[in-house]
Amino acid sequence: MAKRPVLISMGDPAGIGPEIVWRALRERPALRREVVVVGDMACLRRAARLGVVPDSAEGGLVLAELEEPAQWAGLPPGAVGVWQAGDALAPPAWGQVSAAAGRAAAAAIRQGAQAALDGRARALVTAPIHKEALAAAGEPYPGHTELLQALAARHQGVPVAALPVRMMLSAPGLATVLVSIHVSLRDALAAVTTEGVLETIRTTDAHFRRAGLAQPRIAVAGLNPHAGEGGLFGREEIEAIEPAVRAARDLGIAASGPHPPDTVFMRARQGAFDVVVAMYHDQGLIPVKLLGLEHGVNTTLGLPFVRTSPDHGTAFDIAGSGRASADSLLAAIDAAMAAAPEGAGLTS
Repeated sequence: MAKRPVLISMGDPAGIGPEIVWRALRERPALRREVVVVGDMACLRRAARLGVVPDSAEGGLVLAELEEPAQWAGLPPGAVGVWQAGDALAPPAWGQVSAAAGRAAAAAIRQGAQAALDGRARALVTAPIHKEALAAAGEPYPGHTELLQALAARHQGVPVAALPVRMMLSAPGLATVLVSIHVSLRDALAAVTTEGVLETIRTTDAHFRRAGLAQPRIAVAGLNPHAGEGGLFGREEIEAIEPAVRAARDLGIAASGPHPPDTVFMRARQGAFDVVVAMYHDQGLIPVKLLGLEHGVNTTLGLPFVRTSPDHGTAFDIAGSGRASADSLLAAIDAAMAAAPEGAGLTS
């Protein structure tokens, strides 16, 4: 048995997060020896009954409430540890945005992240949250990435700007890292600076080296059509992206580009590159999601602990139906366990 568990935050309790957690642990029973679920016990019990006949108890799962992740090591075989986060909550209506659901989701994230920062967990896997619910709850951060970055910076006693993080989305055959994340397109264009692109390349290189690649091949996408066509369609490539690529190569990083964004993802999938650095959210995520959400994984690079999540949202339209697939969550758990092996310390 591993020395520390992998924590899974339940996500928005009005969405499919709690449901896919239980589906994953039913489909892969061996994972029950590896994970602790962080969230509200009542919401998690309700989700455990979905799609199970008879609709009683917890659908064959034995849920054991923990006061601390370390208690997980003493659970009987087959039991699932549940660590209550925040105040007990009356389960909210399925598929509806609410401040109460947002608060419960945020409490689970914060509690799980703090345990990972303290070294009490191997990694944190986060089930999907709803950004409107998070905002309704008064959270100042638009998503997981920004919230986790702020928590980690506070833990280390440094300004948020001193702990740059990046989002990596991956599916079989393609990985892409984003220069900017949850900002407007106008603000995303302004974020294409030499400093921002270089920091993304460096963070990406460090992650893949820790994963075992001695010299990761990093393709840097252009911003404009045809990567600017020598300045005819925009000068961002000349003034910001090319200097960042040159600086990265001077540091010994195998970066290339800027490449035309309409072909670089195809080339990466064909094996020419290990990862693509994309200039903004949709440029990088559309190609990955086109490959299918079933096995997509979101990994936050730059945190002092391993964090992954499934590459899909709360799916309010099917929440509570018992039909949600756990494939992407299973892929995220596998990725977290691979990045944080048994007995490993924090990942820098």
